[in-house]
Amino acid sequence: MNIGIVTDDNSGFPRDEAKKLGLYLVPMPIIIDGKEYYENVTLTHDEFYDIQADDSHNIHTAQPTIGELFRVWDEALSVHDQILFIGMSSGLTGTIDTAKTLAQDEKYRGKVFVVDNHRISITLRHSIYDALELISRGKSAEEIQKYLEETSHDSMIYLMVDTLKYLKKGGRVTPAAAALGSILSIKPILKIDGGKLDAKSKQVGSKAAMKNLIKFTKDDLDGMFKGKTDRIAFAMAYTHNEEKAIEYRKIVAEELHVPVEDIMMDPLSLSVAVHTGPGVLAIATSVLVDKDEIRSRS
Repeated sequence: MNIGIVTDDNSGFPRDEAKKLGLYLVPMPIIIDGKEYYENVTLTHDEFYDIQADDSHNIHTAQPTIGELFRVWDEALSVHDQILFIGMSSGLTGTIDTAKTLAQDEKYRGKVFVVDNHRISITLRHSIYDALELISRGKSAEEIQKYLEETSHDSMIYLMVDTLKYLKKGGRVTPAAAALGSILSIKPILKIDGGKLDAKSKQVGSKAAMKNLIKFTKDDLDGMFKGKTDRIAFAMAYTHNEEKAIEYRKIVAEELHVPVEDIMMDPLSLSVAVHTGPGVLAIATSVLVDKDEIRSRS
């Protein structure tokens, strides 16, 4: 069975890499003043952050249209017998729920397998790598869907937000809390576990927050990931501060005792940056696929 993979651009794959790996990308719309834009197609990251810095603009995200989903699915099915649609977590967008309904259509039933493994950004990217590996091992689309969903909590992201301004716009903090945070230089640390965005802690100043991103990651290695550390993949993400992220990656690598080049680093997708703003630094941990575990689940 020839199996293809469709994901959305929240996964962070550059289009040239996606093409090389045979992936199909569904673009996630960014709505600015009522007009649709698409990341790295009609809107660069620099352009986005310039616009975001101007408070006069109304910016929000939206689901891909049904027509766009159908277009990409049909393109993939013209080459493959079945496809896996592995998209941004249902905890942060309604796209997965929409896709599950659409996949029940007679045209797609048994051909499109919608995976909700509660990942976003760099952890979603690792899910795609796992799926590609499982396809190479001859696993069926149904087996891969089952594995990715059963291991959905084998990842964690901690991110430091530089300003509460955009979280306030999204209604995640009160205006009073945002104002106080600005005065005290509070840097919230958020966590994404199972696709939901939750508060982890508040730190005064960037240095304390960056230190605690590493601490929380280490705590997980001794806790939730204990016994799986030989299969851990580390990754980092940032928004509009690549130089700072590169320097921070050196510190993270030293603290985690891994080579710098083993820590994948990507800019955070604009579908997330809409809600966080510039200046984000994030550390992600994911457990990679294990052949013995796959065998036991088959």
